[in-house]
Amino acid sequence: MIDRHIAKLRARDELSSQEEDAIRAAVAEVRIYEPDLTVIRRAEQLTHSTLLLDGFMCRYKDLSDGQRQISELHVSGDFVDLHSFTLKYLDHDIMTLTPCRVALVPHEKLQEITEQHPHLARLYWFLTNIDAAVHREWELSLGRRSAVARIAHLFCELQVRLCIVGMADDRGFELPLTQAELAECSGLTAVHVNRSLKALREDGLVEFRRSRVELRSLEKLRMLAEFDPMYLYVDRRRR
Repeated sequence: MIDRHIAKLRARDELSSQEEDAIRAAVAEVRIYEPDLTVIRRAEQLTHSTLLLDGFMCRYKDLSDGQRQISELHVSGDFVDLHSFTLKYLDHDIMTLTPCRVALVPHEKLQEITEQHPHLARLYWFLTNIDAAVHREWELSLGRRSAVARIAHLFCELQVRLCIVGMADDRGFELPLTQAELAECSGLTAVHVNRSLKALREDGLVEFRRSRVELRSLEKLRMLAEFDPMYLYVDRRRR
């Protein structure tokens, strides 16, 4: 049920059978959500954290006029709000972008993990640090990268993250998002996203259609985006 989450952890560090058992035992409930559903609302008091099993979710903040900025995409295997364990409520909303299946992990179970499995607790702390690194990289994109480079960088990031959980390779991956949702990720208008996708296609780098990203030249795409996967910390070592 949570094999992709286990794969995400094992890509960064060793995981004992006792630690894996503790993770599996921490799941209290599995839920199915429809797309375009806000499942966690800003300031809502939380007693559990949500682990995404299947689908795509995002964190976002919006303005009173309805304009929305997505601050991070979540893929299968991600905790979408592990930070709520210490914060107890969020300053942002979390919504589904596609049909999703999630596992709920009560905070009391996470408390037990911190007390009984200190190495696993460090590993989860490490995952929240990666989330912060992703936010910094997205901030750089929003502030300094060109429109085309923003989209290229997002595709490069997702390719790495989805590879970790067995959902991508050097040829591409499924991405059932709309151009409007890509616009909300990149701080662009839907028109600019369309033009950027067209430019990437004409340059022979990416084809995005029918909810799939076809990578024609991953190396050149990374060069265009100035993509360095270091911030994703995909290096296996003891944490």
